[in-house]
Amino acid sequence: MPDISFNRADVTLANWRTVPYSRWSFEHVSEIVPSAIIPGTRGRESTGPLGLDALSGVSFAGLKDAPSSLRDFLAESEADELVVMKDGRVIADWSAPHSDPSCPHIIFSVSKSLTGLLAGILADKGLLSFESPIIHYVPAVAGSAYADATVQQLFDMEIDVDFVESYLDTSGGFERYRRSTGWNPEKPCDPAPDLKSFICGIGKGAGSHGERHAYRSPNTDLAGIVLERAAGARFASLLSDHLWKAIGAEADAMVTVDRIGTARAAGGISATARDLALVGDIVRRRGAGIVSEDFIADLWARKRREAWKNGDQLELFPDGSYRNYWYETGAGELAAIGIHGQWIWIHPESETVIVKLSSQRLPVDPALDHAIVRMMRAICGS
Repeated sequence: MPDISFNRADVTLANWRTVPYSRWSFEHVSEIVPSAIIPGTRGRESTGPLGLDALSGVSFAGLKDAPSSLRDFLAESEADELVVMKDGRVIADWSAPHSDPSCPHIIFSVSKSLTGLLAGILADKGLLSFESPIIHYVPAVAGSAYADATVQQLFDMEIDVDFVESYLDTSGGFERYRRSTGWNPEKPCDPAPDLKSFICGIGKGAGSHGERHAYRSPNTDLAGIVLERAAGARFASLLSDHLWKAIGAEADAMVTVDRIGTARAAGGISATARDLALVGDIVRRRGAGIVSEDFIADLWARKRREAWKNGDQLELFPDGSYRNYWYETGAGELAAIGIHGQWIWIHPESETVIVKLSSQRLPVDPALDHAIVRMMRAICGS
């Protein structure tokens, strides 16, 4: 294990998402949590490492609004990988000393955005209807918050649920949710159910569906189950057959699964930065014949602007919107974002796609997020 100061035996289910262990575990999740393989093409040869020379003139306000070089900021922001693609060609990349760019890196909630693209593909093939009620695909949600909601509301995070998204929770509902996914050690005194059973036990909140953006990760885990039921195959196979192989991914990806094999579609995917750049580039190219052009155009359409304004993520993109698990920034960009510093950034005007993978010590750091956005925009403007 390069450039780290601990042994493999020190990394456990209880500490794998904490520094310093995350610098290794984020690229070796399958050793910690059971995972299903998402096969790629395994045949395309990538270019060798390029470094950051093409971006040597990039500067921006980093943390605390202090001037920063790109290289210094990557180290300061606990980055593991950076890939920059212009007009479909990788022009720059960087890896931290402890990181291996050939290893799939966990992308946390960027997984949601890949799930959204997969849904768009399946809908275009007539296998999924966004207008249908969720219960049509998963009857077991009867009696839960999801019983009277639509698939589109699920993919837009507009379900009103009695559930709090609290990444640092150690004893409440979110911690129990993580145990149901297999991400945390079990508690014999309070055993968690499997993931699907946990989701089907979530009650409805006091409001109505469709009124406000409410970011809740169990929604996307349920979305993965919906896709499996709609298309009649497991999530990993669907993602491989309809997206991963289609983009020419050079490496296998993977997704964590719970004790009965349910995929963690909300945050369990691991992939290389270069393959994620390929994903971003098909979005930049309006689907590139893999995802329908209409579906990609809909990500930009700002149809749910009012729900976003009423929601709980307004601070990062005050003029933004959210559709099918993608952020529209309100300033000409699309983004996929995951905790601990995972990003895909797409700026069609400059034909730029940026992927940043990290092992940030905090799950969410608003000041750092704003600095990362400034970095992305500086790269796009270079």
